[in-house]
Amino acid sequence: MARIERIELRMVDLPPKVKRTDAIQSFVSQETPIVTITDSDGAVGTGYSYTIGTGGSSVMRLLADHLAPRLIGRDADHFEAIWRDLEYATHATTIGAITALAIAAIDTALWDLRARRQGLPLWVLAGGAKDRCPLYTTEGGWLHIEPAALVDDALQAKAKGFRGSKVKIGRPHVSEDVARLTAVRKAVGDTYELMTDANQGFLVDEAIRRADRLRDLDLAWIEEPLPADDIEGHQRLSRSTATPIAVGESLYSIRHFREYLARGACSVVQVDVARIGGITPWLKVAHMAEAFDVPVCPHFLMELHVSLVCAVPNGKYVEYIPQLDDLTTHGMTVADGMALAPAEPGLGIAWDLEAVRNRSIPEFTREIRRTA
Repeated sequence: MARIERIELRMVDLPPKVKRTDAIQSFVSQETPIVTITDSDGAVGTGYSYTIGTGGSSVMRLLADHLAPRLIGRDADHFEAIWRDLEYATHATTIGAITALAIAAIDTALWDLRARRQGLPLWVLAGGAKDRCPLYTTEGGWLHIEPAALVDDALQAKAKGFRGSKVKIGRPHVSEDVARLTAVRKAVGDTYELMTDANQGFLVDEAIRRADRLRDLDLAWIEEPLPADDIEGHQRLSRSTATPIAVGESLYSIRHFREYLARGACSVVQVDVARIGGITPWLKVAHMAEAFDVPVCPHFLMELHVSLVCAVPNGKYVEYIPQLDDLTTHGMTVADGMALAPAEPGLGIAWDLEAVRNRSIPEFTREIRRTA
């Protein structure tokens, strides 16, 4: 029985390559906690999570001071027991982003280790439903971008075979959102999907109003129209519109998803592997959504989510936002607008270890070893 002997902790700060704005915030920095776990047989797994500019130092301190030391001597295959124990150990700080992001970095490393030891790609180990999935792009749809540029980006994406584009909404007046989306719809035609994202920027009355005004544009979904913890508001909105309502990137518990699904408060699940706490709970949410005939279209983390979307039968889209190019030797494989599941054992992320070491913030670099 192989036991965990060593954990390496690092954090890399990755500034976005383009300006990213939405209705409530700007994405100014991708703090990337990275965890590497080695067991007594020499098997190694690497996992990670992310922030959008705040909280990275807190995640790293939680990992170093409270979570990683608890792994020493554990059987790495017992990831369900480890996940439960880490959640219980941080019970006073759950449920929330900081704890979820820390546990996710560990959990993804454990899955990577397990898949590598078995010589299987993650998408096969976790289910193997399909070997590719459609892409939609968000990178050219940020809230500050003018209509002409939105149109150009959508047309370029369509020419590459992408299945859709996401446009941020939440301009001061609904007419601005309508004008921006109408320009894109006229350019790309009726068969190309348009997704929208309000980033929790509306109150219920405004969300209902905007959904009504946008109805004729045949949107694929309206994402996060209301604060994520307002389940009743999402239920009211879902009953008032035929446009699908998407939630999930800001939910941190499988029970939150259960409430949304059971109450008919959403019709697209966007569970984020980092914010839900790793692959272990991600798969539970995805299978729960399948029981409600609801598709899974996860938020962000395309390099990891491609494997998970391919693992489950109701995985529908991967969101195209490149984020790890500076830390990998090659990126996610794309062919005719489809993301191809990695063939390599493990998560399928080709880490450039020299780049990771060179860009690691010394303050947060830590090694925890098993002692005799």
